Amino acid sequence: MIKMERHHLLWQLLLWTFAWLVISFFLTDGMENFSRFVNIATASAIGIPLIVTINLGVLLPRLYFRKKYLFFILAAVAILIGITYLIHGDIWPWSDWLRNPTEEDRPRIERPDRRNSFNGFRWMALMMPFLIAFLGSTLIEIARFANRQEKQAIRSDKEKLETELKFLKSQVNPHFLFNALNNIYSLSVVESPQTPESIMQLSEILRYMVYDADADRVPLKNEILYIQNYVSLKQLKDSRGMDIRLDLESPAGDLMIAPLLFIPFVENAFKHSKIEDLNSGYIHISLRTEGRTVDFRVENSLPANEFTKDRVGGVGLENTAKRLALLYPGDRHQLEIEKGRDRFSVHLSLAL
Repeated sequence: MIKMERHHLLWQLLLWTFAWLVISFFLTDGMENFSRFVNIATASAIGIPLIVTINLGVLLPRLYFRKKYLFFILAAVAILIGITYLIHGDIWPWSDWLRNPTEEDRPRIERPDRRNSFNGFRWMALMMPFLIAFLGSTLIEIARFANRQEKQAIRSDKEKLETELKFLKSQVNPHFLFNALNNIYSLSVVESPQTPESIMQLSEILRYMVYDADADRVPLKNEILYIQNYVSLKQLKDSRGMDIRLDLESPAGDLMIAPLLFIPFVENAFKHSKIEDLNSGYIHISLRTEGRTVDFRVENSLPANEFTKDRVGGVGLENTAKRLALLYPGDRHQLEIEKGRDRFSVHLSLAL
């Protein structure tokens, strides 16, 4: 099957030549004046492929798409005039054959001497099929070019985000991993009954990031378990009196979601909240599902003096927003981020 994308020049040649042949047939009343139609059709079948080929092969790629607009216009005018004169000029051997037969039927005294006079309206009429083919092919090619540019930009953004996501999957935040292992070691020294569970939670985090998150979609319940394990390990060091509320509703059914969408917001909350401040530090995380809609919220405190405990890991909120726009375009997601004087909140709604 011939693909229009690969053979756009051929399709344009066929389109404009055939279109003008049909128009010429009706304009000349081809059934009654077939010889006149043949002459006009022959001229169009020669001139239109020439102008479309030159336009698509030379003028557009070498001038217009390189933003040399003035040269493009001048070259287009020159080529239109040149092709029109090449086909319809009176000095060529074929000029008598292509001349409108109805003119030959008129007495010579009524016919203008075309060799010694210039008739602007006549030449504009002769140029019309070439001009229409030129303008039409230009508009189609510009639209194709814009579409390719848009797809290329989207593909470039997607590849960049996929690279960043692969980087996120391929590493566990070293600071987080070090703290988790250190805290689990402390539990094992005192023979805490919590040690086996913490080791299992860390193992599940590693397995999820290295293996499960390679898929395009994962069960929402796995993403929720990942958040629960992450928060639990974060609380190992000191959970006395810390205001951490985790309210994650188990989804009904087998809802699937792009992996690692929520964790950047959770990481951000732990980085900036100063949760160890028992007087004013807090992190509140909630997730609700209704049908195939997920409502995710994170709110955390902001200390008076801006600080970041951990600058390593995560794809960042900006890249997460871009990733959401690619994976859930249009009204399939709504992301609201608010930063106040002493609080930071994220509200994400997803239509799965």
